[in-house]
Amino acid sequence: MTKTLLVVFHSMTGGTRQMAQAAARAAAGEGVAVRLLEARDTTAEDVLAADAYIFATPENLAAIAGMMKDFFDRTYYAALGRVEGRAYGLMVCAGSDGSNAVRQVARIATGWRLRAVAEPIIVCTHAQTPEAILAPKTIAAEDIARCEELGATIAAGLAIGMF
Repeated sequence: MTKTLLVVFHSMTGGTRQMAQAAARAAAGEGVAVRLLEARDTTAEDVLAADAYIFATPENLAAIAGMMKDFFDRTYYAALGRVEGRAYGLMVCAGSDGSNAVRQVARIATGWRLRAVAEPIIVCTHAQTPEAILAPKTIAAEDIARCEELGATIAAGLAIGMF
C-alpha cells in the first residue's frame, strides 16, 4: 500500500507556492503518493487520507495566513483523535520573522498529536513596505533546495516505514 504525503499551502504572492511545489516535486521522487493542495480546497477527508503532512504558509501580520487558519478551522475537529503520531513538516514564507506562525502551527499540530520530524523552514523575504509585501515573490535557489530537502526527507521516511 502506497503512503500519501499531503502538502497543504496558501500563497498570495507566489513565495509559499514555490516552496510547497519544491517540497512536493522532491517528495514525488521518493516512492510515495504526493498531493499538493491549496488550503482553500483541502478537506478533512484529505487530511484523514494522508499518512504525513507538510504545511506551507505565509506569515501575515505575525500570524499564519487567514486561509491556512481557515483550513485548520475546517478540518481540526474532524481529524481530532484520528491522526495521532503522523509526521509533519512546516514551511513559512515571512517578511521579517516567521516565528509566530511556527508557534501557531506547532500548537495546532500538538492538539492533533502530530509528530514534527524536521525543523521548520522559515524563508525571510525582507518585504517591509506595502509595495514589497504585495509584490510577487521569487524564492532563492538555496531556499528552494531546503524545501526540496524537507519534501524528500519526509517522503523517504514514509516510504521506508519510519513515519
